[in-house]
Amino acid sequence: MSYRGYREVKFGFGRGMTPVIKWLIIINAAIFLIQIIDRSGYVTRQLGLSTRDVLTVPAFWQVFTYQFTHGGFFHIFFNMFILWMFGTEVEMTLGSRRFLKFYLLCGTGAGIITVMAFFSVPTLVVGASGAIYGVMVAFAIMHPNRLVYIWFLIPIKVKYLVMLLVGMDLLYTLSGGGGGVAYVTHLGGALIGFLYMKSNWRMGALKSKFTRLKSDLKYKKEKKQQETTDKLMEEVDQILDKISKVGYENLTEKEKKLLERASDALSRRKD
Repeated sequence: MSYRGYREVKFGFGRGMTPVIKWLIIINAAIFLIQIIDRSGYVTRQLGLSTRDVLTVPAFWQVFTYQFTHGGFFHIFFNMFILWMFGTEVEMTLGSRRFLKFYLLCGTGAGIITVMAFFSVPTLVVGASGAIYGVMVAFAIMHPNRLVYIWFLIPIKVKYLVMLLVGMDLLYTLSGGGGGVAYVTHLGGALIGFLYMKSNWRMGALKSKFTRLKSDLKYKKEKKQQETTDKLMEEVDQILDKISKVGYENLTEKEKKLLERASDALSRRKD
């Protein structure tokens, strides 16, 4: 695939690698090399996601580690290629720290969903596809109308491409094609990615509204306090005028208490 915007704005190719993308590719490549060297398959069995082992051993770490293992050269090649193409701009938009959190959340969430769906079916899942589906969904939300050239020939908007891929996985899952395990992992990653992006956007809007509401309430509170103070000072001025004419002794108990209250209020403001 190749990718371009409407104004021939390139991304992926020619942009280099962002820090997290670079290290994810290095880590995945290193673990894949270890898998190749380990002819017994022990590393794959320990790090790959075994739906049975997660619940019986229990090997809880596998819902995290499986996303760094792969089943063959083309498996890791295309996963890392797509991660680079889509993930580069997502990382640039989210920032490296937030992108890493997002990536691992999608992959781990997809692993947990896979275990929940196939806890009674012994199977081994490997690959970063769950996390990568989350990254593709994030990109489609950020740049829905960006054009993607499938096999460098067929243009399609990113939002339609991601919808097509997710829809195909959903159909395969519902029809039971190929056991459905990998498709559920893909769908799990896409779902986590979608919820994360949408919830963060909504949280941003809610935070903005909350800030404005807090500011409005503070303003109204200060305004009410000022109005109360102004009213109190008007009454104090009237009492002071009375004192100058008839003396303090001729004030009513209510007027004396009002002077004391005004004095206390002024003392608190000075403190």
